[in-house]
Amino acid sequence: MTIQDFDIQVATAQHVDFAPVICDEMAESAKARGTGIAQRTPEYVANKMLEGKAVIALHKDGTWAGFCYIETWSHGDFVANSGLIVAPQYRKAGLAKAIKHKIFELSRTKYPEAKLFGLTTGLAVMKINSELGYEPVTYSELTQDEEFWKGCRSCVNYDILTMKERKNCMCTAMLFDPVEKAKDAEKKKEHEDDDKLKKITHKATLFERIESAIKNFGQDTAKIF
Repeated sequence: MTIQDFDIQVATAQHVDFAPVICDEMAESAKARGTGIAQRTPEYVANKMLEGKAVIALHKDGTWAGFCYIETWSHGDFVANSGLIVAPQYRKAGLAKAIKHKIFELSRTKYPEAKLFGLTTGLAVMKINSELGYEPVTYSELTQDEEFWKGCRSCVNYDILTMKERKNCMCTAMLFDPVEKAKDAEKKKEHEDDDKLKKITHKATLFERIESAIKNFGQDTAKIF
């Protein structure tokens, strides 16, 4: 089984029937890991599909294989890619990574100026996020939208979150800031341009030295004869 066995696409109305089984698997997966997630209802997941804010993976035989959706906070200033889940029988095929890349692209298209963030306890997800450009941050750098934090109430670690006054918890916070990424890209380009200029200047200086050496050699030869 390879990634080519799956079709990863933006979910639509034709996929809403998968919502209940997706929610069940989210809950079972969290239970198996012994960690908590903000629980979502089938109606909530189905609505994300209808809004074009979800990505679904289907096996070539038509069965559901994976899912992830977009949530927006603070009037669209922050975006989260939530609920990443892969059906047990389709794990180890690189599907989670492919879904994360697809939902990241969808998020950047729909909300190009928004900060993308995530809270996760999974090392695999952290690695994928890092590859996409996310960086670990403190909780204070995330959205302070109360509706977002209300979603954590169904998590088994919610008591820890409240005890820590929402400064940290069991999850690692990660953030992709498009403004900072653009600044980094500009600095990198300026550095590359400086390096190119230095190389050109070095070559020009070297050429001048060679030219001068040839000229001096010619003059010295002329004196001999």
